[in-house]
Amino acid sequence: MDARRLPARHGILWLLAGFALFRRHPPLMTALTFGYLLTVVVVNLVPKIGPFILPLLLPTLTVMLANGCRAIERGQSFASETLTSGISAQRAGLARLGGLHLLGSALLVMGSAALGEPININDGMSQEEAVTLVTDLGILLVLASPLLMAFWFAPLLTAWNAVSAAKSLFFSFVACWRNWRAFTMYGLALVLVGAVLPGLILIIAGFISQSLLSILSVALRMLLIFILAPTMVATVYLSYRDVFETRDAVVPEPPPDE
Repeated sequence: MDARRLPARHGILWLLAGFALFRRHPPLMTALTFGYLLTVVVVNLVPKIGPFILPLLLPTLTVMLANGCRAIERGQSFASETLTSGISAQRAGLARLGGLHLLGSALLVMGSAALGEPININDGMSQEEAVTLVTDLGILLVLASPLLMAFWFAPLLTAWNAVSAAKSLFFSFVACWRNWRAFTMYGLALVLVGAVLPGLILIIAGFISQSLLSILSVALRMLLIFILAPTMVATVYLSYRDVFETRDAVVPEPPPDE
């Protein structure tokens, strides 16, 4: 697999493209996103075995999400085979990928356990506790980054390109490494849109009026849940298309007027 090396600005374009894809069919994108999140929550809540089953299922769930995004982008009608495209033919590869994901998650848990006490966020943290929290979160991010890079594209490479599980992890890691500038810009843009700007708005609203603060707090929470979450889901598919496919435009064309 040949991964394109993209400029940093594509990280922002992925988010813009994700929002454009969301605008094509908001109800369907929302249903896909919340169906995925609900499945993750329900499986994770299964006593004792849930946290072990979830990593096994995540590659397949990722493929189903990407199949839905691709169908929406292409204007295809949804049928029973739409979400499961590529899964049956690559069932064994996705199962192996799930097993590797479980192994990687277990290693990550063991690595984070070496930090000592579980990360605890509370309102009355001292300056020393805040510094420790930031340090622990930074270490956890460093530990998780290789796992995220290896599995970002891997499910789609296995399902759509018939790449073996081990090779898909390798190609995904290399593709993310080659495009670290775009992913860094993507992460910064996501933090800006999802945390910094809402935080600034709430701070300003708090100075003006407590009632305004309460109203905006609910409104921004709804925007993050119902708009930003589906947009983020779409970026997984769009970044794959941008890195591994030859088409130049990353932003989907607007739907034709009916």
